[in-house]
Amino acid sequence: MNIIRFAAPDTGPRLAAVTDEGKGYELPYGDFMSLVKAADERGASPLALVQEIVAGAEPIAAEWTALPLLAPVDAPEVWAAGVTYERSRDARNYEATGGKMDASTFYDKVYDAERPELFLKSTPARTVGPGGEVRLRSDSSWQVPEPELGLVLDGRGRIVGYTIGNDMSCRDIEGDNPLYLPQAKVWRQSCALGPAIRLAEAVPDPYDLGIACRIYRGGKQVFEGTASTKQLKRRLDELVAYLARDNVVLDGTVLLTGTCIVPPNDFTLAGGDRIEIEIDGIGKLINPVASAE
Repeated sequence: MNIIRFAAPDTGPRLAAVTDEGKGYELPYGDFMSLVKAADERGASPLALVQEIVAGAEPIAAEWTALPLLAPVDAPEVWAAGVTYERSRDARNYEATGGKMDASTFYDKVYDAERPELFLKSTPARTVGPGGEVRLRSDSSWQVPEPELGLVLDGRGRIVGYTIGNDMSCRDIEGDNPLYLPQAKVWRQSCALGPAIRLAEAVPDPYDLGIACRIYRGGKQVFEGTASTKQLKRRLDELVAYLARDNVVLDGTVLLTGTCIVPPNDFTLAGGDRIEIEIDGIGKLINPVASAE
């Protein structure tokens, strides 16, 4: 069972449930965390509550994909984990050493360390939803998407759902100096979330999800990469525990869990490209790329 959020012309943002058969059902909530809180108040899981509401209800007349979709959660903060896959470690080493593939750096230490790398990625003003434009940074010449599984958290640090995240990154800025990481990761429209939240109870094994990323330019596919969360080195509860340690986790926080798909080293995004990121069971997040202003 997936949850989407869309712009209703009369009432503002609304939620809908989408069954595995592709039927959409409007829910009496305007945001995802209201659904979670309502389930808690009833002593039920969000999945059980949604199934109860959907039972006997009439589906939405229009195809849910035709609705004006918003980011499925209005995340007050989006955090991200880095160097959680071997492929990510290798890419960071390449950036930091000027292309010496066999060189090792502090990224090897990060990969093997007990403490994961965590950083603040985005805020509501910097985050776009399905179909929204992600934007290139004006002072970078080597920019890529980073397709990632996102964990939707409540204020107690519980994983209540899974979504897709695009952690847009400037490889040249990060490679110049690791202390430039905030500028390599955070700028306007540098993060996309969507198209749905897969309720946590509906995911039997989050370590067995296929991930794909495709980039189109001028209508032609110029990149495709695939991976699986089986390749994730860190445990999801470990990442959440470090995020919550001596910290405040706000309801609806999203934690991106790192990438295992990296385009070739000679590739950079261009204005007009289209990025598609797909994760099993969650759907396909599609965003056009806007040039820097």
